[in-house]
Amino acid sequence: MARGGINKAVVQQARQVLIARGEHPSIDAVRIQLGNTGSKTTIHRYLKELEVLKPAALQGVAALSEPLSKLVAQLAAQLQEEGDARIEQAEAAFEQQREQLEAQLQLAQQALAAAHQQQQIQAQALKAESERLAATHSTLQAEQLRSASLNQALGELQVRLADKDEQVRSLEEKHRHARDALEHYRTASREQREQDQRRHETQVQQLQVELRQVQQGMIVKQDELTRLHRDNERLLGEHRQASSERQVQDQLLEQRDAQIQGLRTILAQAQGASEEMRRQLQTQEQSLESKRGLCAEQGRQLQYLQDELLKRDEALKACRLQLAEGQAANTRQ
Repeated sequence: MARGGINKAVVQQARQVLIARGEHPSIDAVRIQLGNTGSKTTIHRYLKELEVLKPAALQGVAALSEPLSKLVAQLAAQLQEEGDARIEQAEAAFEQQREQLEAQLQLAQQALAAAHQQQQIQAQALKAESERLAATHSTLQAEQLRSASLNQALGELQVRLADKDEQVRSLEEKHRHARDALEHYRTASREQREQDQRRHETQVQQLQVELRQVQQGMIVKQDELTRLHRDNERLLGEHRQASSERQVQDQLLEQRDAQIQGLRTILAQAQGASEEMRRQLQTQEQSLESKRGLCAEQGRQLQYLQDELLKRDEALKACRLQLAEGQAANTRQ
């Protein structure tokens, strides 16, 4: 199609004006007559077509008066311009509609890519959360094993402490028996000395010997008593140390119980977050499926519009063919 409003009817009118003035209708002359507009190639093509139709045109000019010929030429030019304008409007509307559909398709593809990316991000986050949950499970199991070992050690310490308490009670019982025996022995010795004093002086030496023996025995008993006191103090120290260790173990157990409780809370939170992420992933998958359906629907609409465009192109070709046939008929008339 000619640019800048140049068409076959306009070229024909300029050619007729040049011929009427007695000038040769060359390409440059016709272009100057048209106001230096139009392509020389287009003007040359139209002039060749007019040369082919020259006999019929001469017959039409001879048959019609000059005003009527001008009117027919103007009507043909107007018909050509209106047809070209309608064709340009149809093509512009189609181009605009096709650009809109392509923009919608591009937006849908971008949204689909974003949804895919979001799904991958959520899948990675879910994987990381699962790994954290597994690590938390492992830590909890390790802490439970450590707590069990601490409980076992505490049980052993309690058994040892009970043994120490039993030993202390046994030593205290022995100490009491030794003290009672010593008191009884002192009482017996005192009575024996009173009886010996009442006896004859001939037995004094024997009693003195026996007294020395008794004193030696007392020294031995006092040594045993001193050793028993030392053993008692040592056992009491061990008992106090065992009590301190048991308190430390109780504190450690309380701390472990608090840590286990915290880990259980973290585990519950991680499980809740994992469930929430699974629900969000399902929602995203449903949204992605709906967007895929929308893209498929838009693809079908685009195919329908392309089919409509082909139909319009065929109709446009038919219109152009009819217009050319009408112009040829008008020219023959």
